[in-house]
Amino acid sequence: MTTEPFRAPGARWLPAAWRARYDAAWRLMRADRPIGWLLLLWPTLMALWLAAEGWPPVGPLLVFVAGVWLTRSAGCVINDYADRWLDGQVRRTKARPLVAGELSGRFALGLFAGLMLAAFGLVLLTNAKTVLLSGVALLLAAAYPYMKRHTWLPQVWLGLAFSWGIPMAYTAVRDAWPPQEAWLLLIANLLWTTAYDTWYAMVDREDDRRAGAKSTALLFGDLDIPILAALYVLFGLCLVLLGQRLQLGTGYWLGLAVATGFVLRQLQRGRSRHPEDCFAAFLGNNAVGAALFGGVALHYFIAAG
Repeated sequence: MTTEPFRAPGARWLPAAWRARYDAAWRLMRADRPIGWLLLLWPTLMALWLAAEGWPPVGPLLVFVAGVWLTRSAGCVINDYADRWLDGQVRRTKARPLVAGELSGRFALGLFAGLMLAAFGLVLLTNAKTVLLSGVALLLAAAYPYMKRHTWLPQVWLGLAFSWGIPMAYTAVRDAWPPQEAWLLLIANLLWTTAYDTWYAMVDREDDRRAGAKSTALLFGDLDIPILAALYVLFGLCLVLLGQRLQLGTGYWLGLAVATGFVLRQLQRGRSRHPEDCFAAFLGNNAVGAALFGGVALHYFIAAG
């Protein structure tokens, strides 16, 4: 018996005429690759726990977990729509659904709109301040894919887009404008995202150079590893300041220490600049995020003791 090469769950139960499109849409959203969702989820969970000073209310928690998945999926869709000119020239991306002709640009725009509307529907379950902040999130997500045409810093813009859920989480939990520590966590996450997305850009650096795309990997050039190290140091300093400001305990500092170990491992692996090593360094940031969230959760678990 031949197994259908579908990655999307439940594809085989759909009518035959729908299966290929459903599977292509699943891949267009990168739903088969959860690493991006996880990298967006960890700092959002940290913000929810810090805002609630422990386990957050179930409502905001469910809204933000689902919202992270929806907005990340929408971001992937609009990114591939905007990058149709580029993806066919990059070995890693030339088989993506829009470039390969599996889906149309009109379908991608409709899917993006549907995902963002669903995410906005979730935000409406929170409060007015969070709804207002969500407008900024939409602008950041929609503009990001075009940054690599016009600026050398698309990774910084992605960092801002990936970090905007932090102040939104605070407003959702507290129904008040974000305090200073929320913006400190946003700055930390901006630095972290810029670093790990630079690893990702280093995988495609030569293809991007030939195609005329822009990235921090191309901007940094031979200084890429020292600059990455500096970004991680600044990221760590922000987290130290956050821990001191909030008087977080042993659990938090243990999580930060474990995360530091994972970062050092990345820098050791990625210093070869080989695409496979850079991609492994990028993937290693999931462990960094998990350790940091684990430290925050452990702090409040011990405090509730």
